[in-house]
Amino acid sequence: MRETSTGAAHAAPSLSRQYRHFVFKRIFWLCVFLIALIVSFVANVMTGPAMLSFWDVVGGILDPETLSGAMRVIVFDVRLPFAVLAILIGATLGLAGAELQTVLNNPLASPSTLGIMHAATLGASFAIVFQLDQYGIPENYIVPIFAFGGALCAIFLIQMLAGFYGATIDTVVLFGIALVFALDALVSLIQFVADTDSLQQIVFWTMGSLARASWEKIVIVGAVFLCCIPFSIRHIWKMTALRGGEDYAKSYGVSVERLRMLVLLRVGVLTAVAVSFTGVIGFVGLVGPHIARLAFGEDHRYYIPGSILAGAFILSAASLTSKSIVPGIMIPDGIVTALIGIPLFLALLLSQKRRG
Repeated sequence: MRETSTGAAHAAPSLSRQYRHFVFKRIFWLCVFLIALIVSFVANVMTGPAMLSFWDVVGGILDPETLSGAMRVIVFDVRLPFAVLAILIGATLGLAGAELQTVLNNPLASPSTLGIMHAATLGASFAIVFQLDQYGIPENYIVPIFAFGGALCAIFLIQMLAGFYGATIDTVVLFGIALVFALDALVSLIQFVADTDSLQQIVFWTMGSLARASWEKIVIVGAVFLCCIPFSIRHIWKMTALRGGEDYAKSYGVSVERLRMLVLLRVGVLTAVAVSFTGVIGFVGLVGPHIARLAFGEDHRYYIPGSILAGAFILSAASLTSKSIVPGIMIPDGIVTALIGIPLFLALLLSQKRRG
């Protein structure tokens, strides 16, 4: 008996040290992700036709009075909205992708899996071709409003069908795939009847761009993102349990289908508000969660913040790259994220296969 109690006493400090090491390692990686994001943000503000030094940017942000009138306009009216919106959209898509991969138990799931981005494209195409800005809606918001409306329609359609037939993984994924093909056909039909100018606008919208960033859009996206964060935090333990399998989660009293419906609704709203202002930006919601999973595992206390930071960093780095490839020309961010995301995603898959 004495030997057993002695062994337990020795085991307890060992387990405590292992847990402290576990927490320290993940906090360390969160700090690394955050530092990388800050560096990319500052570099994004520095880069452009009017080159700014590091101290100009930092000093100007902390004390705008140190900048001249022209430089203040460049920093606060052009560069900062662009850089901040890149971080917000990336964080939003990173969060959406992480939660979607968990509830669908599919590492290939992303915000475009369920047809939400395709529905936004349909809404935007409809607004562009039929020139709905003639009905009193502000011109700068007509396309985002219809893109958001199209995405919401897709969300509610999936929710309705999944609720009627049961929100199982197979049901949701199959509905999503069918919706993608149907929406693609409708977008192609609209493109077929569009004139040359409208067709060009649709194609540019589908490339995804942060070029029209503004503080108003930042406030809208930021408000939706901050409203969704508390619900994500509330579901952290349930989502972590779900990674152990549906039966494992149910053994802890988790209503898996109800949780899946709530998360799909949240993912849909996040994706809708993100793409409505930028157009289709892919791979951020796919690659960001994979990077976070490699660094933090499946514990959603760290996986969710890691996915948010990883998604924000990817799009921030992509926006920086879009301004740097060809001086004076801003390449659409959706093209850059695809060019960066494809090799990065393949590298992640190969590294995981070697470890397996």
